[in-house]
Amino acid sequence: MPTISVFYGLIIRMYFNDHAPPHFHVEYAEFKATVDIHSLTLTTGKLPRRAQMLVLDWAELHQAELIEDWQLCMRKQQPKQIAPLQ
Repeated sequence: MPTISVFYGLIIRMYFNDHAPPHFHVEYAEFKATVDIHSLTLTTGKLPRRAQMLVLDWAELHQAELIEDWQLCMRKQQPKQIAPLQ
């Protein structure tokens, strides 16, 4: 599972050939969640409120890049790194 970004202790990953809809996985300490790329909502799991807001802000800024990475992963190609939230 390639890591595409890391910031503030949040690890953002995507699986190769994962199920639809387009999404990414987030890990933060003992928390894990999945975020829908189109709706920018948590679809599974849970994150602390502040971590969730950081992830959603980052995802909104990089939505087009996330879609591109999703398409690469569906073709079993290495996704591109995405700049962390600053």
